[in-house]
Amino acid sequence: MLQDRAGRSVDELAEASTNFAFAASERPELEGMYNTFRANIPQLFVELDRDKTKTLGIPVNTVFESLQTYLGGLLVNDFNIFGRVYKVKLQAEPRFRLRPSSIGTIFVRSASGAMVPLSTLTEVNETFGPDLLARHNLFRAAKITGGAAPGFSSGQGIQAMEEVAAATLPSGFGYEWTGTAAEEKKAGGQQAIILLLAFVFVFLVLAAQYESWAIPFGVVLGIPLGVLGALLAVLTRGLMNDVYVQVGLVVLIGLAAKNAILIVEFSKMRRDQGSSPEAAALEASELRFRPILMTAISFIFGVLPLVVSTGAGAASRHSLGTAMLGGMLMATVLGVFLIPVLYVVIERLLIRFRGEPVLKVPESNQEVLES
Repeated sequence: MLQDRAGRSVDELAEASTNFAFAASERPELEGMYNTFRANIPQLFVELDRDKTKTLGIPVNTVFESLQTYLGGLLVNDFNIFGRVYKVKLQAEPRFRLRPSSIGTIFVRSASGAMVPLSTLTEVNETFGPDLLARHNLFRAAKITGGAAPGFSSGQGIQAMEEVAAATLPSGFGYEWTGTAAEEKKAGGQQAIILLLAFVFVFLVLAAQYESWAIPFGVVLGIPLGVLGALLAVLTRGLMNDVYVQVGLVVLIGLAAKNAILIVEFSKMRRDQGSSPEAAALEASELRFRPILMTAISFIFGVLPLVVSTGAGAASRHSLGTAMLGGMLMATVLGVFLIPVLYVVIERLLIRFRGEPVLKVPESNQEVLES
């Protein structure tokens, strides 16, 4: 909604909206730009001689009511007969309201009872003006409609519109978003908050499960690998970071955490049995490698149809599938190496913080560590 915030004339609003729509149509990110506001609609302006009307003892509202009744119509009531409802409406016959001169043939009653034609009280002039003068947040407004061109996201279209507004709108004019664009602007910028809440939720669940505030860091710190892989896959394929990609990122947080949990949980169990952090991490990585690999492969093949889908709605499936595929690949390939390291680092920090003696690595795993 293009707003006149300085009380300019209707013609200035029409000129500003026309120039804005034309400039927006030149942007490659936008298509179908249309300005719904017109200030040059042919109109009839009926000027009433109020002094003469009052001299003849004719109420002014009677003149306006007669114009409404004869030209526009007046609903009286509903009439019921034979089980049907009919609307009683007063209106002049079409042949008596075809031309501007027909207004002068309408009669009103004076105080003396005489019928006075409106041709003696009014003067009809042809003019131009808007058929509908809309207001948005109390300001005169013109509605501009359009959409994002193929190959561009709605976010890019909104950004392009804002750039055009900053470059073309004269002083005293502004704009407000409406419809789905307003909802998108209101919801924009919340991706970081959603991802942060997902991280916090996973962390709190793991903290309750392991009864520790430190061990869940070994799981949570490995999750950014999945997010990084998803974003790299989306950028490599030339897709946009739309809402479907963001849904995929939230899903990846749970999937990446699941793989890390398989290693951390077994490592903690061995650690509780007296193994050193290094030995526990090595054994967990070895024993949990096959389950992690099998679940990751099954998930990757499960989302592969989304990546290569065609037909209606394929764009949304491409974004969702590509994000989950790239994130799972990265979380699986690098996660099996990074998660054990994170667990060992956190466990060593806990040992130093608590002042516990450092356990030696068993000889069976010493050669593996040295290599």
